[in-house]
Amino acid sequence: MNKKNLKWYEVPCLMMNNSTTRVLLNGCASQSIVKVLQGEKIGTLFHKNASLWEPSMDASVREMAVSARDCSRRLQNLSSEERKKILLDVADALEANEDLIKSENEADVAVAHEAGYESSLIARLTLKQGKIASLAKSVRTLANMEDPINEILKRTEVADGLVLEKTSCPLGVLLIVFESRPDALVQIASLAIRSGNGLLLKGGKEAMRSNAILHKVITNAIPDNVGEKLIGLVTTRDEIADLLKLDDVIDLVIPRGSNKLVAQIKATTKIPVLGHADGVCHVYIDKSADMDMAKRIVMDAKIDYPAACNAMETLLVHKDLAKTSELNDILVALKTEGVNIYGGPVAHKILGYPKADSLHLEYSSMACTVEFVDDVQSAIDHIHRYGSAHTDCVVTTDDKVAETFLRQVDSAAVVYNASTRFSDGARFGLGAEVGISTGRIHARGPVGVEGLLTTRWYVPRCILVVVLLLYAHSPNFKLA
Repeated sequence: MNKKNLKWYEVPCLMMNNSTTRVLLNGCASQSIVKVLQGEKIGTLFHKNASLWEPSMDASVREMAVSARDCSRRLQNLSSEERKKILLDVADALEANEDLIKSENEADVAVAHEAGYESSLIARLTLKQGKIASLAKSVRTLANMEDPINEILKRTEVADGLVLEKTSCPLGVLLIVFESRPDALVQIASLAIRSGNGLLLKGGKEAMRSNAILHKVITNAIPDNVGEKLIGLVTTRDEIADLLKLDDVIDLVIPRGSNKLVAQIKATTKIPVLGHADGVCHVYIDKSADMDMAKRIVMDAKIDYPAACNAMETLLVHKDLAKTSELNDILVALKTEGVNIYGGPVAHKILGYPKADSLHLEYSSMACTVEFVDDVQSAIDHIHRYGSAHTDCVVTTDDKVAETFLRQVDSAAVVYNASTRFSDGARFGLGAEVGISTGRIHARGPVGVEGLLTTRWYVPRCILVVVLLLYAHSPNFKLA
């Protein structure tokens, strides 16, 4: 910026005895003074008492993170039954406040429609009929699971009288950044409570009212001896950057959203990040497949919830099926349901579908790519080249083909004669999930309670060492 463009503006400040403050900013920028008066933080503010007006953002988010850690430690000190009761109370509270939650969600959905948001986003935003009951059920499932905290994973007697134990324990404080899915807030919060972790949540602005009421309902169910600050709700986008600097307080970041969101977070924090950038999931139909089964799998994988990260985005088909009536039946069924079909280089020529812009493409909508491959090995090579290592499926009656696919496809979840939509925390028996990870360190695939735990080592019994210490303090003690 040219220094000649910098200008001083004097702004009346009624907060400080009608005094005047000064802001140094770019005088050539459009509506600079209007933006300052509206409260936007642009330019450089000069006033001797400016530090008293508002606590710095860094301080406020740090306090939020520290409070979450303190509350998590109190939560860990409760008995297993006490932690279980908190979750059962949360489930009851969700059902008791269902009408209020639905009302706030409907308001968010109405605003989203008015703003012209994409249908896939609105689908993720909407809490459909029965969703609250389903969420309450998943919370109760978590409550009734075996307590994951302080479980002895390994016990070794490393020497006579010296016992070493490896036990499970919470990670500490989690930061979850998620877009447009208020139901994710409930799953994440209940998993944090079950695993004894503190939690900071940042949801998308399009779900602001839904997130606010769900956060209030859940935190009101947390007893005072733990504290409602166990779960903090971040309300402004500006705070995310400050939170991502707190690598000394926050232990794990889990982004749930677009490729762009995940990439931005990974590039701007030292905190470990768990998650996935893309959900480019494949269904491969082998020449030996039961085509009636294949049709059911494909329709579920694409139609059930096209906005989900585990929805099918690419349908790979053995070349011998290219001109069959059974494949045509599947493609017609997809089109009848409103799916836009695009062709890969081969399918585009054979079937005449519009050519796909890319073979690595997550539509997150009623669209998919179809491509033909020579055999199972070609399907595997295609998945490795264009997939995202999320979830991939093989449909076949040939055990050898299935074994090859399951063994060689290097994805977080690989399924045989089942929809890619099966890759889900609840379906995997985890109760719920904070997200699906395509990383290779710590947790992979749907991440439930176990993915939010780490370990610590204990030496709870050390008779030999105690004896040696006693002798060491004796005036007559000498080493041999």
